[in-house]
Parts: sequence; C-alpha cells; structure tokens
Amino acid sequence: MSRRFKRNEVLTRLKAQIEAKKSLLVVGAGNGLVARCAEDAGADLIVVYNSGYFRLNGHPSMLGNLPIGNANEIMLELGAKSVIPVTRDVPVIGGVYGVDPTRDMGMLFEDMRRAGFSGVINFPTVGRIDGQYRLDLEAAGLGFGREVEMVRRARADDMLTMSYVYKPEDALQMVDAGCDVIVGHCGLTVGGDVGSTNAMALEKAFDMLNGIFDAVRRANSDVILLSHGGPLSNMADAELANLRTGAVGFVAASSIERIPIEQALKEACRGFKGIKVADSNTKLRA
Repeated sequence: MSRRFKRNEVLTRLKAQIEAKKSLLVVGAGNGLVARCAEDAGADLIVVYNSGYFRLNGHPSMLGNLPIGNANEIMLELGAKSVIPVTRDVPVIGGVYGVDPTRDMGMLFEDMRRAGFSGVINFPTVGRIDGQYRLDLEAAGLGFGREVEMVRRARADDMLTMSYVYKPEDALQMVDAGCDVIVGHCGLTVGGDVGSTNAMALEKAFDMLNGIFDAVRRANSDVILLSHGGPLSNMADAELANLRTGAVGFVAASSIERIPIEQALKEACRGFKGIKVADSNTKLRA
C-alpha cells in the first residue's frame, strides 16, 4: 500500500524528473489494475476521478461531469479500496468536486489523508461549463471560485494541488490560490469507442495551451505545466504538446485506462474466438 506523501516530497520528485529532462506522466486510474500497471511502468502520479469509475464500466468520461452518483464519495471509495491498496511508492491524487455544498472540505481532506491520498485536483469542474448555465452557477455561488478555495485550503493542509483549467483567467485564480500544477484541459479525449467526435484541431489546442501557460508563467514561473485531453490522445500528440507549448508532461486518463484497454481486449477476444476446434471424427493428440 502506497504511503501518503507530503507536498514538498511530491514536488521534489516531480522537479527531479523535470531537471532530468524527463516528461512527467500522470495517469488516471479507475481500478487497481490500471494503477498497479501505471506505477510499474514509471508513472509519476496516479489520479483517482469519479470519471475513471465510469470509464472502466464502459461509459463515456463525460458522465463524471453529470449529476450521476456522488463524485467525492466515488473518488474516496475507489481510492481507498481499489487503487491505494495495490500501489507501493507513488503519490495518489484525488479528484475533488470542490463545488459540493453538502460536504465539508476539511472533513473530506481528513478522510483522504487517512486513506492515503497525497493531493487534490479539481474534478469534476465547472470550468468546462460556459454560456448561461455557467453564469447561473456563478450567480448561485456554485461557480469556479469554490474550486479555487478548495485548492487554497488543500495547499494550506500540505497537500499537492493540481488544477484543470480551460482559460487563462481561471488558471490565474488557481495560481493565486497557490496551485502547484496547472493542467491545460483541451476537452473530451478523442479515440476509442466513446471518445469525442468533435474535438478541436491540434493547432487550436496548442494555441489554447500557450495562452494558458504564458499567463501562468508571467504570474509564477515555478508552477508545473501539463497538457490533457481533446485531440491529445496518444504519445505523439503529447510529445508535440510538450515541444510546441513548453508543457513538461501529460495527464493521461482515457489515453491509458480506456483506449488501449479497448484495443487489447478486442484483439484478445478475436484471437480466442478464432482458435481451432477438432473435427468431429478427429481428435488432435499432443
């Protein structure tokens, strides 16, 4: 079972990888098998989201953003019972729905620390919502500011803090709250059986990331910058994002715990379905 890491311990690990010119890899794990394999392969962080639970039960990641289930409860139970028990020496981060007015964040953080979580990321997030619905949420006091305050509190509690952001102004709020890692989120990941079919073009994603990252660098050059989602679905895309935007790594959820598994399972099933059987009058002998 992986131990809980203090914030500075995690940052020391991450910065050592950056100084060694090694791309950071953050892997979303919706079950213990994904977490164990990710750690064995050298992942720097494991993240537990409610969306991972849905992904590995055959549903689109978008379910994690809908009012289905209890996001914080799913994260806590999934981490405590499935992910953390099978990891050994990798920090595990919890996707916290900071907008939830029915949950005391201090008590949630205590439960997370007891389970072995080392940090937080704001997921689900209202940051991906726009239009009138976003305005209504903000007007009702259920907006992005609650996620910012969740991150601020987690930082004060010595937890590593990560934030998904979709635009520079939201990123700057998170930087002001002391966020350690900003993740430029380009939307629902393309590819596989239930991925996005209308993701933005790669060039637009790079422009979006550069806008976010440039603003963050001007505010605090120590913040770690990662990319995620949308058209960035494979190793080549993630590498190109590093080279074109200055990101120092990638957050992989569907890109690791869904798309490759879909492909491998189908290949294995087709293989077994295609094995030979003996003729009714003939029995093969070893």
